[in-house]
Amino acid sequence: MGIDKDLISRQQARDLAKKASAAQKIWAQASQEEVDRVVEAAVKAGADAAQKLAEMAVEETCMGTVQDKVVKNLLATKILGDYIRDMRTVGVVNEDQEKKIVEIAEPVGTIAGITPTTNPTSTVLYKAIIALKSRNAIVFSPHPRAVRCSCEAARTVYEAAVKAGAPEGIIGCMDTPTMEGTRELMTYPDVSFILATGGTSLVHAAYSSGKPAIGVGPGNVPVYIERTADVEKAVRYIILSKTFDNGTVCASEQHVVTERVIEDVVVEALKENGAYFLDSSEKKKVEEVVVRNGGVNPKVVGQAATKIAEMAGIKVPVGTKVLIANLSQVGPHEPLSGEKLCPVLGFYTVDNWVEACELCISLLQYMGIGHTLAIHSQNEAVVMEFALKKPISRIVWNSPSTHGAVGLTTGLAPALTLSCGAMGGSSTADNVTPYHLLNIKRLCAGIKDPEELNFGSATGTLQRQDLEAIVREVLRRSPDKCLQEVESIVWETWKRLQESSVK
Repeated sequence: MGIDKDLISRQQARDLAKKASAAQKIWAQASQEEVDRVVEAAVKAGADAAQKLAEMAVEETCMGTVQDKVVKNLLATKILGDYIRDMRTVGVVNEDQEKKIVEIAEPVGTIAGITPTTNPTSTVLYKAIIALKSRNAIVFSPHPRAVRCSCEAARTVYEAAVKAGAPEGIIGCMDTPTMEGTRELMTYPDVSFILATGGTSLVHAAYSSGKPAIGVGPGNVPVYIERTADVEKAVRYIILSKTFDNGTVCASEQHVVTERVIEDVVVEALKENGAYFLDSSEKKKVEEVVVRNGGVNPKVVGQAATKIAEMAGIKVPVGTKVLIANLSQVGPHEPLSGEKLCPVLGFYTVDNWVEACELCISLLQYMGIGHTLAIHSQNEAVVMEFALKKPISRIVWNSPSTHGAVGLTTGLAPALTLSCGAMGGSSTADNVTPYHLLNIKRLCAGIKDPEELNFGSATGTLQRQDLEAIVREVLRRSPDKCLQEVESIVWETWKRLQESSVK
């Protein structure tokens, strides 16, 4: 039966990719006005369906909360639509009159869109809209545990796009996804580019497909509360961020790092905001539930703190929002020091910002390199030290990490693909936008004649320009000197220029 399903999945991937490729060739000829009209229709349809899709996602995946998934769906439609509305993606998109360079946008082609179970509908909406805006086609391979809601999200924007003038087949979604089918989609000749959001092995498969790809790895986000921080505000933001959709966003905080001089204040503020600190025996029980086989147990992903406590067999107060474990090390011997896509936080205490800096680097290097770090501080010098030294693509300052990283509370581009840069194995460190799905051609006119170029004398032999320089020097310094004196000046100048050219 498994083999039959793989065969069906592979054939579906080929069929959808062929249809999308044919549609993309038509869509590539669309004008900016046509593109904008289609995108507006897709944005509106997705936003109108935000509530329905959120409910479907929670029902099918049993992860997260409806109200927060609505926000993510609106981020992927209305907020994204506002951000890209005036973005030019057709023909000439930029012109530099001084340098005489004209930039011309070309779509990359047909995209394989790999989407996760944690953000199933919002990721589909977002990737479909940025693909349409950049005149690309896209075929989705959704997570097997989120097929129904993912396909419905794809159908919603697809039907609106076609009704507004996009060609049929421009968006496709596999309803029988398997790993074999996903590999077939990623490697199929008609697919030009891959946008992969999912587990580490899947992202690695995307990068190994032989196609250009942008992927998103794990985000083991440390949040540092520095001694000058507004502690009450910082803690409130951290709890808000960590509980958003029950921690399913990869940019959510995973560890609180703070200093001993404010530790008591931070701990008290966390407790007042719904955090429950585990004792040593409770910590062990939570470890066994949250971490399985070196990774996060899928059964805890996107679950409420109270449910995780119940699964671990411990009692916590009613209204508990986050479980916190005191940690002292980083690595596999400290199971909760990795990424946890649920409302569970690690807690570390250090003496000063220098120790905090090193600890945060260790956490990122263990799991989360290149992704995101959050910091709460009023000391701009310390913040800049963190920004300069951390191996991450986003430093969220005095804002909830989840909301800040995806562009809800910061000026970053609204996005649900938060790439991790070369340090994280990706080709970009940006929040992905339609521009990342374009090839930019450059028409460049000459702005100087080759005869005007002067590279000096690489061989030590004086050129005409050198002799002219000598004459100018003589005229400047010795307009009334005798011949012998002029010859002396020329000789000195010649030696100086020759020594300079040799260097």
